[in-house]
Amino acid sequence: MAVINYLAVISDNPEQLAGFYQRFLKTEEIGRSPEGDISITDGFYNITFFKWRPSLHEPRMEIGLNHIGLEVESLEEVKNRYLKFKPRGTIVAEPADVQHGQIRIHDPDGNPVTLSEKGFGVRKNRRMPGIRHVAYNTHDPEGMREFYCDVLGLREVMTSYQYRQDGKLNRFVGDGFTNLALHPFYNSSSPGHEMKFGINHIGFLVRDLKAVMEEISAGASVQKRPANRPYAEFRFTDPEGNRLDLSQDKGWEVDVDKWERGAA
Repeated sequence: MAVINYLAVISDNPEQLAGFYQRFLKTEEIGRSPEGDISITDGFYNITFFKWRPSLHEPRMEIGLNHIGLEVESLEEVKNRYLKFKPRGTIVAEPADVQHGQIRIHDPDGNPVTLSEKGFGVRKNRRMPGIRHVAYNTHDPEGMREFYCDVLGLREVMTSYQYRQDGKLNRFVGDGFTNLALHPFYNSSSPGHEMKFGINHIGFLVRDLKAVMEEISAGASVQKRPANRPYAEFRFTDPEGNRLDLSQDKGWEVDVDKWERGAA
């Protein structure tokens, strides 16, 4: 079974970002590279802030949330499913150090997806605050759902079926630990929709929302999320403008009829 437990962010100032996440979201540092990249963890995820430089050679080089990674049981099995799904798909070797997986493939929008059998150097200690949600804006939500379900084994959750019944294009899948949202990039019918292609935001689950908000408000602006959203109560941004959601009571559906909430 594949689980999402890696997030890559391109940063102007990894030191500043790592300090922000450590202060407000209680993350811990797990490694650095000679180039200035810093990896931190919430206990389950490896969150790596890559120092922007031309030699990164990412498909998209702008500052911000860039791509995710999954721990898988068998790289060979995933590669076979990937090439069946996308016969001309590109598979790229990675260094398999603390900042990288072992290989990368690419989803239907061309976003890199890093894969590893080794767990990205984290112990899988689920705690709060912790990431429970990653949201993409995509040209093809259904194609992305097929990729993450058919190639990587994630499951479509009931929230997604409810959106289908309402005629909406949004799709939601889960791996048992993280909710992955796949929103249509062109979506003028949704108030407050943000036109950012690729990863639009991530979400942290907290046990004491009031205390976390009071702490974060000292260093960032916190805004209430629209009432019609199925997940998360509040949104803030880190020092480089990355969007982060906070939730306690609403939580996220991380598998079929499996919700994670901070108040439980």
